[in-house]
Amino acid sequence: MGQTIIEKIISRNTKKAVKPGDIVTVSVDRVMIHDIFIPFVAEKFEEMGFQKLWDPDKVVLIYDHLVPASQVDDTRHFRVGNAFVEKYGMKHIHRSDGICHQLMTEALYVKPGDIVFGTDSHTTTYGCVGAFSSGIGYTEMASILGTGAMWIKVPETIRVIIEGQLPANVTSKDVILRLIGDLRADGATYQALEFCGDTVERMTVASRMTMANMAIEAGAKCALFTPDEKTAEYCQIELTEKEQTLTGDPDAAYIRTLRYRAEDLIPVLACPSQVDNIRPVRELAGTPIDQVFIGSCTNGRLEDLQRAAQILKGRKVAPFVKLIVTPASRKIYEQALADGTLAVLAEAGAIITHPGCGLCCGRTGGILSDKERVVATNNRNFLGRMGTSKVEIFLASPATAAACAAAGKIVVPE
Repeated sequence: MGQTIIEKIISRNTKKAVKPGDIVTVSVDRVMIHDIFIPFVAEKFEEMGFQKLWDPDKVVLIYDHLVPASQVDDTRHFRVGNAFVEKYGMKHIHRSDGICHQLMTEALYVKPGDIVFGTDSHTTTYGCVGAFSSGIGYTEMASILGTGAMWIKVPETIRVIIEGQLPANVTSKDVILRLIGDLRADGATYQALEFCGDTVERMTVASRMTMANMAIEAGAKCALFTPDEKTAEYCQIELTEKEQTLTGDPDAAYIRTLRYRAEDLIPVLACPSQVDNIRPVRELAGTPIDQVFIGSCTNGRLEDLQRAAQILKGRKVAPFVKLIVTPASRKIYEQALADGTLAVLAEAGAIITHPGCGLCCGRTGGILSDKERVVATNNRNFLGRMGTSKVEIFLASPATAAACAAAGKIVVPE
């Protein structure tokens, strides 16, 4: 019997054959902690009696959710984090360099076949390079910091095959939103999503990141793409034979297979207040909006900002509409500055912020109030996510978001 990608990764890590449902202990290749959780991780780590980190080189601490501080208590997280770093000799710490899920691959912490855990549900993002990555709580993280090991149940796999050429106004964000709408919010609970097909092969690593990032919105334990030459270039490596074979075998057992024809896909929105409440953009055309947000760990990459700039070049943001643009990392900010992307967005009337998670997680940088409506490129539209519980959040691609900013209402990107 053949194996799925997740089964291959776990088998190679544990050095034994595995099947879905098996409970195994894996050796962890890398972990990520962000600023919100570091006080709780530190407390649990010492409560468990650990005296040292299992491997300081494999632990990454990233300040991104609370930077810059917007509440008095935020600075406590920085003080606790800095003290933990100094006490235990951590080597990798990022203070306002960007969003954690962008930095983990951009800074080359993750490579194909790795097993990675993070204190954030969107840790699934690193599947874009063929790694098994998943979010955990602070107690589990503290345990890993002391032991370097973690128990998991081998997930079943849903295979998603996408073939054909995507229409010009459809992006990977539209693809993953459509999939979430079909699966529903619990349709892939504790299962792996394995993406393949010639549409996927043509996607950039950045586009794959968007899809892996949002896999958790269908309940998935992880999302996986087969490493290829684009992956190798992005990770600055040469793929080994084992990394090249991280693909689902023809005779692997899948719990379900979904097939999509790319030409049939259209721009869609996730409507308030559930990510699986998916509707075509055209059905909501004309709905007035108050704000647009382009950024986050889902869609704050260079290609996302460039696509928005292409749509907004020579145009202006509609009167009384705020457009907030947040690059996913300092590196992306610099790239978008160098190639003129940020200049185009600024000329259109965009407010360009530092890299971070503030608006997406409802902390700072443009939160909204009662009865306001926002079109956003982030990954969640739950009640109270970006302001009060009476804010309406529509999730969209950068192309759709930019078109809406110029129109002052929901429109199909052309």
